[in-house]
Amino acid sequence: MMPVAPTWTVAILAASLAATLLPANADGRAEFVTCQAMIDRVAQSAPNAAAPGTSRDDAALQRCRLIIRDWTLRESRMSVDEQGRPLR
Repeated sequence: MMPVAPTWTVAILAASLAATLLPANADGRAEFVTCQAMIDRVAQSAPNAAAPGTSRDDAALQRCRLIIRDWTLRESRMSVDEQGRPLR
């Protein structure tokens, strides 16, 4: 058996650690539902808001709007629902 160079060992360990630490997103439905709830809360509180949110909040809202838009486009192309039943 050939010895493995230390730099390769470190690279392999780093790659495997990174792969295990990344969150598992099967289809992102949880993120979609969270974004829908966030958008709903903002829409309900918008008339009562005296000052605009922080730029961090604005960025999160923009990201959520993008996620919702992508999910809407994706689901419009699907021919089955979550349980595999035909939509039409």
